[in-house]
Amino acid sequence: MDTIRNKLVKGMLIAEIGSVHDGSFGNAKALIEAAAWAGADAVKFQIHIFSCESIAGAPNPPYFDGEDREKYFSRTAFSEDQWAHLKQFANEMGLIFIASPFSVEALALLELLDVPLHKIASGELTNLPLLSAVAQTGKPVLLSTGMSDWNEIEAAIAIFDKVDVVVPMQCTSLYPCPPERVGLNVIAEMTKRFNRPAGFSDHSLGTAMPIAAAALGVRVIEKHITLSRRMYGSDAVNATEPEMFKKMCADVRAIWASQDNPVDKDDLSEMKDMKQIFEKMIVAREDLPAGIILKFEDLAFKKPCIGVRADRASELIGRRTNIEIKADQPLVEEMFE
Repeated sequence: MDTIRNKLVKGMLIAEIGSVHDGSFGNAKALIEAAAWAGADAVKFQIHIFSCESIAGAPNPPYFDGEDREKYFSRTAFSEDQWAHLKQFANEMGLIFIASPFSVEALALLELLDVPLHKIASGELTNLPLLSAVAQTGKPVLLSTGMSDWNEIEAAIAIFDKVDVVVPMQCTSLYPCPPERVGLNVIAEMTKRFNRPAGFSDHSLGTAMPIAAAALGVRVIEKHITLSRRMYGSDAVNATEPEMFKKMCADVRAIWASQDNPVDKDDLSEMKDMKQIFEKMIVAREDLPAGIILKFEDLAFKKPCIGVRADRASELIGRRTNIEIKADQPLVEEMFE
């Protein structure tokens, strides 16, 4: 459990598989492999038991009406043994296995699988009985907030007052989410309101928004992954293909590395050689006789910097030369009275 807590603090990139597998066990494993190849830290599925979460005839979301909701969830469901196998497979690939429960029965299944943390989907944030059951596990929890206002989010977080690690995640439940509705501004407000670092669950196309969130300090980022955006189903068309997901992971980790290693601008030990090569020194513009008073017109500024540096020009003007100086000869203190 401490490993999970540390990961959530230091940085966790979650590949949201959801239902992109479309009920294919082989596709589910291929998506896990793709997530591992792309550099994710975790994969996230969804556990839907239709009879426990919906009534007959429940409508489809506006972005997917390809088939009846009940038939879809029944067709794409996995058995307990299959879920156990997928969790083991993900772990073998070096990934944390996460799944969102959409009912207390789904939560019970996840507890049988002994998952290390729980993720609450946006539509479940007001399902306080489910949240209470999750809180009783004592495990770290991620809370997507895409459909909720501040009061609803506050009520949900209050359920987890005895849970050590709770990560509210800025999310906008539009598919795809246009950039102007992503709500990066909410991240700082969410962190301030709840006195805990906020995460980011992204539904936009491309990788700009997760990268921007990382730059704002977010350390838990979730984004949908697919083998191809042409795959059938509700999520694939709005998801990210492995090559782009890999680039996103690399870019986000580069940002995290920069944030974890602040630079001291007064420590120039690594710049010593570069400064000599690229900075300018003061040289004689032309041959100068001994005994003259140095004027600005007598100076030129050239590299490498092996003499008096250019920023000290005012210190030399008005001084008398005590030797003859050739053109382009670096000026040094010993040449002047």
